[in-house]
Amino acid sequence: MATETYVEEVISHREEKDSFFDSHQQSPIPPEKRDSFEGLNYYDPVPEHRVEATVTTHDEPEPVVMETTGGSEVRYLREVTFSFELDGTERTLGGYRQEADEKTTLFVPFRDKTTGQETYYQGRYMEFESEQPLSDGDTATLDFNLAYNPFCAFTDTFSCPLPPEENWLETTVPAGEKIPEL
Repeated sequence: MATETYVEEVISHREEKDSFFDSHQQSPIPPEKRDSFEGLNYYDPVPEHRVEATVTTHDEPEPVVMETTGGSEVRYLREVTFSFELDGTERTLGGYRQEADEKTTLFVPFRDKTTGQETYYQGRYMEFESEQPLSDGDTATLDFNLAYNPFCAFTDTFSCPLPPEENWLETTVPAGEKIPEL
């Protein structure tokens, strides 16, 4: 995909999200703050933060207990490990799903060196959706430009899973959403 087209698609996605956050009744933006809401705070889209990852599937997915911002725990299964190069170094992130969830969308929570500095202090999320189950050796695209803040970044009424330590990246990923400015 051409760089210009890709950037336009990311910007269009962000405009749709901003519109939802501005006016939808299920927006995490507290109603009293919506009148002054002017959109989310993003890094500029950079095609280099859209990476190709090699997939390792886990035939017997290991359970991973994630703490939440509300103090409880939630149990996920590590379905896959994504291996990719970022900043000249090989990195990995786990892709998870909840036990009872049969969807093909994988939850990819992560922290990086921007966490708590330029991005939400509890970490950010990505989702990976595949039309078919992934197999060992498949290539998957992880797009950090689409990394987003959990709803708990906007209000305390939500309890959100915290990225497990295995998904803490030892690098900066200046892509996606920044700290919300409300």
